[in-house]
Amino acid sequence: MDFEQAYGQFLEHHTTSRADERRGRLVRGHQYAEKLLLQQVWWPLFGTLEHLHPEYEIYDWNRKSQFLDFAFLPAYGKFGIECDGFQSHVKDMDREKFSYSLNRDTFLTGMGWKMLHFSFDDIQNRPEVCRLLLQLAIGPYLLRNAPVRPESMVEKDILRLAWSLARPIRPKDVIERFGVNFRTARNWLRALTDKGLLRPIENRTNHVRAYALKAEPKELLL
Repeated sequence: MDFEQAYGQFLEHHTTSRADERRGRLVRGHQYAEKLLLQQVWWPLFGTLEHLHPEYEIYDWNRKSQFLDFAFLPAYGKFGIECDGFQSHVKDMDREKFSYSLNRDTFLTGMGWKMLHFSFDDIQNRPEVCRLLLQLAIGPYLLRNAPVRPESMVEKDILRLAWSLARPIRPKDVIERFGVNFRTARNWLRALTDKGLLRPIENRTNHVRAYALKAEPKELLL
């Protein structure tokens, strides 16, 4: 199934399953920018719209109804995903709205949400940056909770981790991020070394203590 087919079914399902203001909000609020985020950022990474909910209603600390552009609600977490246009989210924002926006994200974080914001300009002109950041944010949760991971996806996750550390990566880093044992972490790093994507760094006794990143930035992206 291609994106347009999946998107049509996705939108129809959520539209027909809602009523009153929740349905009206979906019709009014889900427009070009939100579709573009799915098409250029989400779909190339995951190839599915499962567990995504557009224009998802939440409540703030005063029980005031608000809507997230998307909620991603798999079994292992709650992720709020926002597409922020400069005009509506920054230029036209007064001090009160600015304070509320910060307080809302802090409140949702306290309630167990992980909030992710992407600018419309990046979604439209630099979607590869958004894909990288989205994968860095969600990838570790997928890795820890999936019983089987394709080898290429595991390797990309490790390369992204190495890039984000801005220093040589150690087996300990892989263990802490992905919840695996030492042998698995070492084998993953050795496999990337064999492919020429990492370079081993030896200590004075000729034992490998860490690995330096050799991959080009394009190899960190999907």
